[in-house]
Parts: sequence; structure tokens; C-alpha cells
Amino acid sequence: MLYLVGLGLGDAEDITVKGLRAVRRCCRVYLEAYTSILTVGKEALEEYYGKELILADRELVEQGADEILKDADVTDVAFLVVGDPFGATTHSDLVLRAVHAGIPYRVIHNASIMNAVGCCGLQLYNFGETVSLVFWTESWRPESFYDKICKNKTAGLHTLCLLDIKVKEQSIENMMRGKKVFEPPRFMTVNQAAEQLIMIIRRRRGEGEELGVTEDTICVGVARLGADDQAIRTATLSQLASCDLGGPLHSLLVTGRLHPLELELLRTHAEPSALPRLQLEQL
Repeated sequence: MLYLVGLGLGDAEDITVKGLRAVRRCCRVYLEAYTSILTVGKEALEEYYGKELILADRELVEQGADEILKDADVTDVAFLVVGDPFGATTHSDLVLRAVHAGIPYRVIHNASIMNAVGCCGLQLYNFGETVSLVFWTESWRPESFYDKICKNKTAGLHTLCLLDIKVKEQSIENMMRGKKVFEPPRFMTVNQAAEQLIMIIRRRRGEGEELGVTEDTICVGVARLGADDQAIRTATLSQLASCDLGGPLHSLLVTGRLHPLELELLRTHAEPSALPRLQLEQL
């Protein structure tokens, strides 16, 4: 059996009882280590689970899936994912490979950023399409996520923006030279995401485009959801551009049409200077 086990959002103790029982009876346990992170390291997980973990980076999962699935038809193998197992499309591919190989699988779900964001006060059924924001480079500055946010906003829907994670990434130079040298990990912050959005807004405003989202749009920045030191901040987009929410992981939420109950909850963690804007949203 192949077990895909969600670990939740915080630390080692967020695994479900069902998930922990599955992990402890497996012969091999892989820890997916590139789509998200927990607030504790591999050693803390090993101590709590009572099992040695094999780190599974992007290369192993996407190109060496056969190694993960080896003998999983005659023994139990676990694949651990921060959040929920289907928070990333890569894991759907692993399931398909297991099915094609005749290997039975079982999914043990857990909390993920997709539902945990409801703690900020925005109602989950009022969300539209989720978007991803990537780190820009000098030659690559995609903007398609902004159009999707505006489409959600026009429909009165909120947008969850998942922010880029760079773990075990190579520079273009090292890739071209075939060197297995990796860049230090990078995690996009709420203020970096807000800055990128504002740059798009200003460029498009200069071209005379009608804007669906502006610097004054009410947004919510969240960090380390599920941890004891989680942070939630409601502010305008421009205010979040100078807001420090601490360490990773961060997500940004762009609000659509706000229900009175949502407004009331947003005020509980709003920047004081954002309160007048929230008052306008209520009118």
C-alpha cells in the first residue's frame, strides 16, 4: 500500500491519529520537501513519528517516482506532505503512477492553507480561483495572476494568493554547467507580493487601463498559519507592502465583496490606519 499522508500546517503533532498509525507501520517513509515546510525540521518529525524519514526533493518526486513506489505492492510505503496530500498537482501524478503500476493507495487528509485561511474571517465559499505569485527575474515578470485576481474581484469573490517557495534551486549558470550547486532557500513574503502587485497596478494605470484592484484594495496577509506564532494582518495593499509578518510561510488574500460578518472579523486584526477603508467597504 502507498499511503499519502497530510501533515497539517504547524509542527509534528499536527498529523492525524490515522496518519501517525499508517506512518509507524510503513517500511519506508518519504517526506516531500519542496512545495511547503513545517515550523519544525526533519529531526523533530523523526523523533515524534518514531521513524527515519527520507527527504524527497522535486527531482526525486518528479523524475524518480519509481524509486518511491518500489515494492509498494508488497510492503507499506508512506509519502508525507505538509498540509493536505493534494495541495500540489505533483502528488496527483504520483497517484496515477501507482494506479498504472497496480499499487493500491490510500489518502489520509489533513488541514491545508486552502481551508485554514478561513481563520482570518473571510468565508471559504466566497473565494474564487486561487493564484500563485512567483519571484520575478530581470527577464521574466509574469502578470497573469493579476488578471485572475481582478476577475475574482469583479465577481465579488476573494482570492488566495500562494507565494513562491524556492528550495534546492539551481542558478541558470550552474544548471548550464551541470553543477549540483543549489541556491539558499527563499520564501516570498506578503510585502514582496504586495510590491509586485503594486508595480503591475502602476504600470497598467500609466497605460490607461481600468483597474479592478488598486493600492487601496483591502487585503489580508497571513503567516505561519497553524503555528503558535501565526500572524494575520488586515490592511490596504499599499500598507501591506511595508508590513513585516516575520518568518515563512506567508500567503496574501485579496478581498472581493465583503459580508458584514467578514468585515467585523477583519477589524479584529486590522491595521489602525486601515479602519477608515474598512468603514467605506461597509457603506
